[in-house]
Amino acid sequence: MRSETIFDIIRLPEEEIRRRFKQLKARLPRLYRDVLPYRHTPRTVVVIPSLTLDQEVLSKIKGINYYEERLLYYLMMLQLPRTQVIFVTSQAIDPAIVDYFLNLLPGVPGSHARDRLTLLYCHDASSLSLTEKILARPRLIQRIRSAIQYPEAAYMECFNSTPLERRLSVYLGIPLYANDPDLDYLGSKSWNRQIFKEAGIPHPDGFEHLRDEQDVIQALAALKQRHPDLRRVVVKLNEGFSGEGNALFDFSGAPETDLEAWIARVLPERLHFENPQETYERFMRKFEEMGGIAEVFIEGDEKRSPSVQGLINPLGEGTIVSTHEQILGGPTKQVYLGAAFPALPDYRIRLHEMGREIGRVLSRRGSIGRFAVDFVSVRRPDGDWDLYALEINLRKGGTTHPFMTLRFLTHGEYNLEDGIYYTGTGQPRYYYATDNIYNTAYKGLTPSDLMDISVCEGLHFHAGTQEGVVFHLIGALSEHGKLGVVSIGATPERAEDLYHKTIAALDRVVVDGGKCQNPPRTSEEATAPTHFRPWWGIEK
Repeated sequence: MRSETIFDIIRLPEEEIRRRFKQLKARLPRLYRDVLPYRHTPRTVVVIPSLTLDQEVLSKIKGINYYEERLLYYLMMLQLPRTQVIFVTSQAIDPAIVDYFLNLLPGVPGSHARDRLTLLYCHDASSLSLTEKILARPRLIQRIRSAIQYPEAAYMECFNSTPLERRLSVYLGIPLYANDPDLDYLGSKSWNRQIFKEAGIPHPDGFEHLRDEQDVIQALAALKQRHPDLRRVVVKLNEGFSGEGNALFDFSGAPETDLEAWIARVLPERLHFENPQETYERFMRKFEEMGGIAEVFIEGDEKRSPSVQGLINPLGEGTIVSTHEQILGGPTKQVYLGAAFPALPDYRIRLHEMGREIGRVLSRRGSIGRFAVDFVSVRRPDGDWDLYALEINLRKGGTTHPFMTLRFLTHGEYNLEDGIYYTGTGQPRYYYATDNIYNTAYKGLTPSDLMDISVCEGLHFHAGTQEGVVFHLIGALSEHGKLGVVSIGATPERAEDLYHKTIAALDRVVVDGGKCQNPPRTSEEATAPTHFRPWWGIEK
């Protein structure tokens, strides 16, 4: 009988795709028990860093086509001596970027790691998601299948899971280590609110499962009637990304009577968007497509935006991975720019507790993989903080790659008792990370230029001190003037200082036309020989 080809598989009906996906998913518990815990066990990791989200929403983010590079931290898995990584992207990655990540690997020769890395590309810069591009290329799918060295110990990693990733998983014949796409709805803003209720987690008063403009008007009116002193309400698309799907309504001057009619009249002018390029008509069209929520905007003189990240394994067991203080931008500070690790000690352990309760609800509903919960914290007059859950991200988010970078580089662990990360030698480490260093003057800088500045300025991550700066989104630098960094330090102040030194160095060299400066010497370096000194004499 003729063996099944990829061209046979891509013709399979959706019902058969679902059946095979469940069969593949059943492999995950064995992989988790027998393969993943062991350093020398052979495995193949197929990384599909596709942002399979609403492309119209994503298009508002500068350099979004390079965000696939955020998952290059998976190359650090090559420090496991029998692990193969297959990394697929829309376009070819500059070899200098690949070399940069391979040279960060502790304890592994770069050539050994390079032999176990397979890079494949779609050669497609269109706005389609990466997964869509791969699915449209059966021969590329066959090349991925043929490249898998350990098919029985292989799995697929992705940024977020949708029915497209499910189909690709079946085409490749390997399980997807991520949330089942049938549970995608749990990641919507509307279902987030329901999960918070089920978990008993404080969250802003509001309404979910709104469908259109009229629902929004009625929700705004109802919230104002419940809270007469209410100033502002946030309206969110169910599938907004990085705060770009958020808008704010201001009740200033609202009448006491005929409130709903007044809202209907002023809504187009009063709804202010986090993205300045957004329009009312386009926002409402997207709202009717995907639905959304309206909830009270939490006010406060001193506010912060912490988050907690968790992981549910294929056995249904969960753990807390990290906490962060998010760095937000935009007109009303709702757009994610970066994060500082960890969150404040004032409420770090409370975030652990709330994250566990939310993780238990997600696990009961069958969710696996990473999740992150965003909060707003407001300081009370007594000095303590009130915490309100805002949303759940059932995907790898902006806080995933910084933490994984730290862990791969330092071989340490996150301590759940105090919420501090300790390296393999027991030293605490902190970081300050962002995806949004941006300056039009940086356009034209190549990856090699960036490496030169980093090394000359003494910013490059140093394996001996386990401090320094790790770059990402490097591909976006020359075209967009945009860059990401993870600044790792022995103290929070040191981590943030490295970040600011990076900006200062780039500005001095690129913007002001200055030269790279050698970093100040330590006292030990100052006394070291600066030239060759013979230790024997010449016999005559």
